[in-house]
Amino acid sequence: MNRITKIFKNNKALITYLTAGDPDISKTEEYILAMALNGADLIEIGIPFSDPVAEGETIQNAMVRALSKNINLEDIFGIVLNVRKKSDIPLVFMTYLNPMFFYGYEKFFKRCKEVGLDGIIVPDMPFEEQEEVKHFARKYSITIITLIAPTSKKRIPILAKQAEGFIYLVSSLGVTGLRSRITTDIKAIMSEIKNVTDIPVAVGFGISKTSQAKEIVKCADGVIIGSAVVKIIEQYKVNAAVKLANYASELKKAIILN
Repeated sequence: MNRITKIFKNNKALITYLTAGDPDISKTEEYILAMALNGADLIEIGIPFSDPVAEGETIQNAMVRALSKNINLEDIFGIVLNVRKKSDIPLVFMTYLNPMFFYGYEKFFKRCKEVGLDGIIVPDMPFEEQEEVKHFARKYSITIITLIAPTSKKRIPILAKQAEGFIYLVSSLGVTGLRSRITTDIKAIMSEIKNVTDIPVAVGFGISKTSQAKEIVKCADGVIIGSAVVKIIEQYKVNAAVKLANYASELKKAIILN
């Protein structure tokens, strides 16, 4: 059983996201550990990219801030390596095909294995064209997380059957960002997925409030919080650790008490 699988055993999982290099490399490491020690079960690390098509304004701005400091993939691998020396929390990259392609698929996944990364999420990788990437992911034991969107209804059986680690269920149409209400019928999509597979399902996109997280995990196996975390970092910059720790703690308590 790998680290990703373990977090869903008898537990509702809290998954949080932050952008690597925002506000700087050392703070990214500090913030990952702050959340890991205060309730987060898995951390998604966003690789800054100039054209993040799945991201809303909050995360786009974080990526611009990180790129303005010339952060690169080797810096980000270094973040993972340093965190891994202090924590066993599962770590997953949120990235796009372009950075992996230019780094080289085999070199990329080999490096992921070396530093202790557990998986990747690639929003712009078409399902029908992912085998080339999966070949290297399998070779180096890196889990590729499958995304299922509200528009994926007809494709749920094939997507879910081939999923590994956990399924990232997108709660809303559009890009990432805080939403006051989640209008998608999450329960219905969850039911369709569970008819096909027993792989855990975590719901993300737009979730920020403890009340939303509590409601989501009534039917889901976990909740994913991204833009709200990045907003805290944007506001408090190098002094965000305590705020992030408190936020992670509040979210975890909410989903445990569900």
